[in-house]
Amino acid sequence: MFARTPPPPYYAVIFTSQRTQDDKGYEAMAERMLELAARQPGFLGVESARGADGLGITVSYWRSEADILAWKANAEHLVAQHNGREKWYARFFTRVAHVERDRPFPQEER
Repeated sequence: MFARTPPPPYYAVIFTSQRTQDDKGYEAMAERMLELAARQPGFLGVESARGADGLGITVSYWRSEADILAWKANAEHLVAQHNGREKWYARFFTRVAHVERDRPFPQEER
């Protein structure tokens, strides 16, 4: 599903990851993180996909860099980050981008 973002500017956090074979607790944590992120100030939406090979890309959208930093420092999110590094991800990149324009097709109202 496409995130319904407001007109730019806003920020995108692009999380590209390669999963390990360890699935224990991953789905429950991922669902909890989505629920928790959706309640954070400045959260605008998320889009995510994962291939059969374990490569995944999740893009979350935020109103400001301060909102992103607050989410990164959230206590439950810190636990998820630790578990991700220790058991769920073989490798990952986190990129933060400033969105200056977007162009939906077909043209839609916001």
